[in-house]
Amino acid sequence: MSDSTSSRVLARNTNQALGIGQYAIDFLREGKPSQAVLDRTTLFHTDAVLCGVSALALGTNAPVLLRKEALSYRDKNGVPVFGGDKLVAPEKAIVANCAAVREWDSNGTNFGYRPELKHTAGEFGHNDFYPVAVAAAQLAKEGGDMALRAMVCIDEIRGRLAEVFSLKTYKIDHVVHGAIASAAVYGAVLGATAEEIEGAIGMFVAHAIPWRAIRAGKQLSDSKGASAAISTEFAVLCMQRSMRGFMGPRDIFRNPENMFRQFQPTSGDSPFDLHLSMSGDDFAVMGMHFKLGLYEHQSAGALQGVIDLVQRHPELAEKPDSIRAIVITAYEPAFGIIGDPAKRDPKTRQSADHSMLYIVSTLLRKAIECVASNGRAGLGASSDDAWKNLMLEPEDYGSEAIFNPNTRALMAKIQFEHGGAEFDRRYPEGIPTQVKITTDQGTHDSGLVMFPGGHARNTTANLQDILATKFSMMGKLGVKKSKGLIATLGKLGSLNRKQLAALYDFELLDRGTFE
Repeated sequence: MSDSTSSRVLARNTNQALGIGQYAIDFLREGKPSQAVLDRTTLFHTDAVLCGVSALALGTNAPVLLRKEALSYRDKNGVPVFGGDKLVAPEKAIVANCAAVREWDSNGTNFGYRPELKHTAGEFGHNDFYPVAVAAAQLAKEGGDMALRAMVCIDEIRGRLAEVFSLKTYKIDHVVHGAIASAAVYGAVLGATAEEIEGAIGMFVAHAIPWRAIRAGKQLSDSKGASAAISTEFAVLCMQRSMRGFMGPRDIFRNPENMFRQFQPTSGDSPFDLHLSMSGDDFAVMGMHFKLGLYEHQSAGALQGVIDLVQRHPELAEKPDSIRAIVITAYEPAFGIIGDPAKRDPKTRQSADHSMLYIVSTLLRKAIECVASNGRAGLGASSDDAWKNLMLEPEDYGSEAIFNPNTRALMAKIQFEHGGAEFDRRYPEGIPTQVKITTDQGTHDSGLVMFPGGHARNTTANLQDILATKFSMMGKLGVKKSKGLIATLGKLGSLNRKQLAALYDFELLDRGTFE
């Protein structure tokens, strides 16, 4: 292991599980992320909480079920779930809150891309794990500063693992990286030794590797949205057991029969080096992407393409009957995941939000409806305006929307194509996508979209402004005093211990069962 004031390198010929544990301990004690890193993490956390509370208020199945389950595990020394002050077992609060955060599939995303180090494995992952940081800080009687730094640390560990090992290539679910990070940071906040963290990581990797079977099939289930939550619950239990003295497998990344070496055989080392930041701007969270509404992140380039085309050619929305064909060209894995033939006829929300045809057709239908009601001005004068005015929301994935005949008619006109090597080589640097819409008058071409709104490398969108619209939309769906909650979340790093303890003590709305 080598280290400097700005970074730490865990070489493949070292005990990386022990190194991750020591890194987490040292970062929480000595790390100095820049204000830009803290601000971006605060935005991602705000986004995550508002996604979670809206999912609970609308009665989505897994979050509601897991929250009820958590409330049956009362613990006077525990932590709260979203929407109240009742204390429950930490791992139960974590599984409930993580599931709520992830339910809409609308929170942040990483793409595992760090070309300057040639770490371009391209594994995706999401900002699902912040409830771990909050729970650990609450248990440790810390304030918002510790919670925020713990979030940065979780994102750094999981984000850097995503750069060096592609789980999806081997049909393993991407939540493994987040669960490893969660175990490490949960333990570090609560005073675990590096050896105890090493044991917890070893337990998780040896006992609980989830397959992508939860994301395959004609119609997806609750397991898709709850995958991060379920894995993290077990990772936290592993950490708790390790701190009580349970001896988990040591040096797991070099263990000859662990998952990593089974898929990438070596002569004895781990398959990768791991570079972790200690200070400055160069943290993994700075390369993570925001979703500007509810959609699978692989569709962001197509959404930007449609928005650009409708902005340039509003007649596409004014005269939808003139549309003859829509051709979307994208890269792998977008083509394989959201272009899966099984997703051409989605019947559940979990399948609809992983269907390129459905997502794009829904956005275009909303543009058509917007122009019909408000004229061209309804789209707004800019791409930012269109993102805000056409933002995909929970209602767009309800049963009425899924079977909307106008959406289905547009879906029938879409051809989704794989762009081949030329598109594939541009991912994961960007989200290479091209949209062509052919009408009675001719073909309109979006051109190649690489960095759509919300992408970390996008330089044109007013991210703060668009996110303010999303936060307001989700907050109003979820809680009674949404402006107050949004304001509190925005100052997370300055909350004292009492304020952090009460962070989730707000009144959830009850909007019935989502259908």
